Amino acid sequence: MGCGRVGSLLAHRLDEAGHSVAVVDQDPGAFRRLGDDFGGETIKGVGFDRETLERAGIHKAHGFAAVSSGDNTNILAARVARETYGVEHVVARIYDPRRAEVYQRLGIPTVATVSWTAGQIMRGLLPQGALEEYRDPSGLVVLSEMRVNDSWYGERVIAIEDVTGARVAFITRLGHALIPHRDMFLQTGDVPHVLCTADDRERIADVLAAPRSRMTREDGA
Repeated sequence: MGCGRVGSLLAHRLDEAGHSVAVVDQDPGAFRRLGDDFGGETIKGVGFDRETLERAGIHKAHGFAAVSSGDNTNILAARVARETYGVEHVVARIYDPRRAEVYQRLGIPTVATVSWTAGQIMRGLLPQGALEEYRDPSGLVVLSEMRVNDSWYGERVIAIEDVTGARVAFITRLGHALIPHRDMFLQTGDVPHVLCTADDRERIADVLAAPRSRMTREDGA
């Protein structure tokens, strides 16, 4: 739902990947962004209206993305898709980070534009290292999002713990948090969130940002 810059780009990428895509927007002029090579469907209508959603094929939808320019519209459409039609994979774009946190707790994954953009800019400015997410009251233990070198992908998550001595609290994969089990492998794009002491955080960040060497493999995991 929503054929602005984000919606049209998302629709094109899904279409090019071979998926069946339907795009809903109130403004038929917005569909011009899709161009002549778009192979999906376009439906004029309100994105949380049941008749509109059913014309778009909501009953057989694998996923639903609410990416219009309005927070209220996005969250209402996302809830209709999830609660009325039982769509399993639903994501809503939310501009207000405080609202995003509330809806995350309700079980609807959200993309808070401001906080996401700020995080991406920080990653560009500090491409290596850790992004601190939590510090306990004593200041001794921190939870940090870690950037890993591409050579770590395909390794078991337990390898991070064996090599660094830290604890992997959870993994973010395609926007979803997963608690890792011993035999879980890191997939491309996975982001580990690591518990460690504050004094050891930078060392661990350096280890994970560096290529996974043969010596490290033999000694660690």
